[in-house]
Amino acid sequence: MQEFFATVSWQRAGQEFANQRYSRGHEWQFDGGLRVPASSSPLSVPLPMSVAANVDPEEALVAAASSCHMLFFLSLAAQRGYTIDDYRDDAVGEMGRQADGRTGFTRIVLRPRIAFAGTPPTADALAALHHDAHTRCYIANSLKADIIVEEAS
Repeated sequence: MQEFFATVSWQRAGQEFANQRYSRGHEWQFDGGLRVPASSSPLSVPLPMSVAANVDPEEALVAAASSCHMLFFLSLAAQRGYTIDDYRDDAVGEMGRQADGRTGFTRIVLRPRIAFAGTPPTADALAALHHDAHTRCYIANSLKADIIVEEAS
């Protein structure tokens, strides 16, 4: 078993608390020392209690799914003899009512635009790369929401 750690910290700093008007701004710290300013989404908790400039958990989940897919895709492409110069994914997560009645992510759509050096894969080979990356992605394997890979336009 592998373990991964993150430290999440928040301080009241003298703010009112019982009235729910405290800042949701907080910090994520990771094992390499990186600190990321985080907050609730302004869609969940209105401004000024949320910090719009900070990363929110929903954005982080979409980024994690996209990043995981990309990392497996790059590795598989290299193994199969393709060279990639650039990979950009404008991923979007959709939240809504799930089958059990709770609110959660119902889909994450990945829209990677990939620039290959040399001969790019055929449409079938590209689809196979995406399929294999998806089946290996730890994040995708951990979520209930569908994760869709669409051709970028």
